[in-house]
Amino acid sequence: MNILIVEPRKQKEIEYYDKKAEQWQEGDFEGFDPSSLSSFKFCYHWLTKNCQDKKVLDYGCGNGIHSVFLAKQGAKMIGIDLSEPLLKIAKEKAKQEGVEDKTDFLLMDCEELKFPDNFFDIIFDGGTFSSLDVKKAYPELARVLKPTGFLVGIETFGHNPLTNFKRKINKLRGKRTKWAAEHILRIKDIDLAKNYFSRVEVRFFHLVSWIIFPFLNIKGAKSLLKFFEAIDRILFCLPFLRKYAFKIVFIFSQPKK
Repeated sequence: MNILIVEPRKQKEIEYYDKKAEQWQEGDFEGFDPSSLSSFKFCYHWLTKNCQDKKVLDYGCGNGIHSVFLAKQGAKMIGIDLSEPLLKIAKEKAKQEGVEDKTDFLLMDCEELKFPDNFFDIIFDGGTFSSLDVKKAYPELARVLKPTGFLVGIETFGHNPLTNFKRKINKLRGKRTKWAAEHILRIKDIDLAKNYFSRVEVRFFHLVSWIIFPFLNIKGAKSLLKFFEAIDRILFCLPFLRKYAFKIVFIFSQPKK
């Protein structure tokens, strides 16, 4: 077994996700396929168009659900995580899906990347930032990304009072760590990224449609989801509402070296 010496706050994150590993055996920990959401559809569409024969890092890869998808689209995947049980699941998933030769999964701290400078064409973040100190993560991400590369991420946004209340409840119920609940990405974190990337693009998703998420396994719920996502698109035409999105997708490029 590989052993990394990590600080206490990281150890708590590791313990949390080690316990979640069994729930992540088949899919996302929320209990549904994330590709049904417009936010993930946008991400996957962008990545499918741009990842062919590219060296891609799945940053905090978890159970490998995104790594396997991107490998099937022709990407050369490396996934990293600090949870050994999740890495084991990811490796098995890649084997079952026939992309074992296109994926590599490594035990690694996302804040201390063991890759050379200018190594990746694309880095994908599927919701890892809340478990990190972005002040430490951003410079490492900019370092290992090629000058022509892209950092593409999908993250929960931290300004909606209703989802923030739900998040506090989840923390009390043990469904989130204290660190993750208190470090959801916010506007200040997007602004901080501008110190490390010359181009920062953000798209906003799920202003009201997030209320359907817990019911997506019920018959007919996906049609209802599409209806509410249509309402989202109308509401997001009003710029002042965008900060209250539940999810954002960001594309950072032109890393500052």
